[in-house]
Amino acid sequence: MNSSHVSHVPSPRSLRALDVLIFIQVGIGPFLAIYLQSVRNWNATRIGSALAVAGFAGMFAHMPVGALIDRLHRRRELYALGAALAALGSVATVKLSSFPQILAVQMLLGLVSAIFPPAIAAMSLGMVGRDGLDPRIGRNETFNHAGNVVLAASMGLFGYAFAPAYMFYFAATLSLMAAVCVFCIRARDINHDWARGANGVPIKPANHPTHDGVGFTRVLADRRLIVFALSVMLFHLANAAMLPLAGQRLSLGHTKAAPLYMAICIIVAQLLMTLLASPASRFAGTLGRKRVFLVALGVLPLRGLLFALNPTPFFTIMVQLLDGVSAAIFGVVSVLIVADLTRGTGHFNFTQGLIAAATGIGASLSTVVAGCLVQRSGFDAAFLALAVLAGTALLLFALAMPETKLTENNRSSIANNYEAIPECELTLPTRLPAISSDDVQIQNLQQRGSI
Repeated sequence: MNSSHVSHVPSPRSLRALDVLIFIQVGIGPFLAIYLQSVRNWNATRIGSALAVAGFAGMFAHMPVGALIDRLHRRRELYALGAALAALGSVATVKLSSFPQILAVQMLLGLVSAIFPPAIAAMSLGMVGRDGLDPRIGRNETFNHAGNVVLAASMGLFGYAFAPAYMFYFAATLSLMAAVCVFCIRARDINHDWARGANGVPIKPANHPTHDGVGFTRVLADRRLIVFALSVMLFHLANAAMLPLAGQRLSLGHTKAAPLYMAICIIVAQLLMTLLASPASRFAGTLGRKRVFLVALGVLPLRGLLFALNPTPFFTIMVQLLDGVSAAIFGVVSVLIVADLTRGTGHFNFTQGLIAAATGIGASLSTVVAGCLVQRSGFDAAFLALAVLAGTALLLFALAMPETKLTENNRSSIANNYEAIPECELTLPTRLPAISSDDVQIQNLQQRGSI
């Protein structure tokens, strides 16, 4: 019997370990911009270049890493290796000082950062299956944002009370903890076929000897995927530079307090993300992916315009609340859209990598373009240009992207894109609570029997 159709229930220990692993994930990007400006006295162009190197490195790594995770059974070991290298990179950021050295470190961090999102998504899908993915992604994002609140506050306080370098030592410690924590997830609780999206809509003739899904070219030829990738790229082209630019502007005249202001900006947004992640997953299940995702895209142009109006710390912090809305929705719904588009293909993580690459292209170009605009025309012009790009992403997605959630209305049109196995039927996903105890999650999985 194909393993994608065998009943599979994860242990409570693995579910709790996944929660903890997501909680202690930490990024140093926004704090890096402040560190390089306040400690190393770098200008906006050099800071943008350092951030761009990390983005471009991740961009080139995302699709190969995603394809590797689709094939690899040892996903936990790959995650642990990436976490250990991230710890090394955090320490090296402080110990090394020259421009080429910092660029090399950022390249390393960009490469290893390509491991974490698809590995987490693969392990999540491999444990709960496709029917449990909506609430599981909502739960993942809730723990992710709650962790970001605690860790951003801790990093900001470390930088304010001691020295900015301590922020990176703290990040290195957390990365090492993650390298250990990932092994608390039992390997047998991760179903390999589920983890790569090989279950769902049948896609091969009944007499086909293997279950490897469709080819890469067929996945890449999906018009919906092309529109989605372009929308994501434009979104991050507008979004990625906004918070670093706001941090740089805050650091002018507030050198000592800048890390604390940045931490507050991150915390207020992350608190809102924590509250909105679970509702976003529920609304994506009931209203559809497109409607909910349009809200995330629509908030970004407004945020760019408001950043251009007032540079004071309090106003900047209030505007950053809008990032909480867009990021909460994007983190949940983007994964669900990818899962919809790759149903039954076996290329879930490869496609996650493709979307992450689009994210990396947009984010990397964003920091470079915004840095040059600041040098030439000032912060206000940069924020206005980013707002225009955000509006372009909104229009593209609204006009060209169809709904991807499998419903009774679009069931036949989606099935026609594949070579269906006659004796198998499409099943609509059942809706689970977005956040529940481990026992309730397992009970729901047991009642379904097979996902």
